[in-house]
Amino acid sequence: MQLHNESDILRVVKEDAWMMEILASAAALQLPDWWVCAGFVRSKIWDVQHGYTERTPLQDIDVIYYDRSELGEETEKLREAGLTQQHPGIPWSVKNQARMHKVNDLKPYRSSTDAMSMFPETATALGLSLRGDGEVILAAPHGVEDALQLVVRPTPYFAANPHLWPVYEKRMARKNWQSIWTGVRVLPAGKR
Repeated sequence: MQLHNESDILRVVKEDAWMMEILASAAALQLPDWWVCAGFVRSKIWDVQHGYTERTPLQDIDVIYYDRSELGEETEKLREAGLTQQHPGIPWSVKNQARMHKVNDLKPYRSSTDAMSMFPETATALGLSLRGDGEVILAAPHGVEDALQLVVRPTPYFAANPHLWPVYEKRMARKNWQSIWTGVRVLPAGKR
């Protein structure tokens, strides 16, 4: 089965009981502007595109949210601990994007989706959330085409800032995604 568009992505997520359980656990935190993002979404797409029947292991499950009223890292750690109690063995990462611009040395983000748009590569700038009615929604500030086509390229922000190119290049070398997903094509930092 191949994925061709956002509807296909949402369909395979809804059919994946484990992913839906992860989304429900994140939703139960009742965080503002929350998303489970990055590798959680990208890896599912790439696994399907490669015909893998078993899930590729994830380094972590990234839950992001946007809350200007609570900027302490300790709050994020408490939320990670709560998720770990529910799902032992899953490496949770919970980050409030209202404070992460300081960590990343950027101007303040306006929302979680704005923060996603500043991720290093377009294929990872993806997030899933649940609406109040339980419907799965997808955030893709740079679209889904790169993820579907197995192309890794820098986001516009990274591409436009040459001082970030070494960060992108080191990340690509460290991740070595082509060793897991052989069809993935990584473009150099200066390419859009």
